[in-house]
Amino acid sequence: MRSGNPFGVCKNCGKQIMWIKTKAGKNMPVNPQMINYRRPEAGKKAEEKLVTPQGEIVAADRTDGRNAEGFGYISHFATCTKGRR
Repeated sequence: MRSGNPFGVCKNCGKQIMWIKTKAGKNMPVNPQMINYRRPEAGKKAEEKLVTPQGEIVAADRTDGRNAEGFGYISHFATCTKGRR
């Protein structure tokens, strides 16, 4: 990750990515599109795993802005069309 610039390009598929430092201190590539989320009720399985701007990994469901608990980003590893196989 370049100092001060969180954006880059995936070397595998060529799409724009954004870098977020996780709580564990690792740099994670994410898709730059913001996703509104809400954590599911107890006992229900979440649809997605998202990374918040603060680096927290959250299991949650997508929602519209009115019902959102927060926002995050999907890991680019989950969507890269030419990622490691």
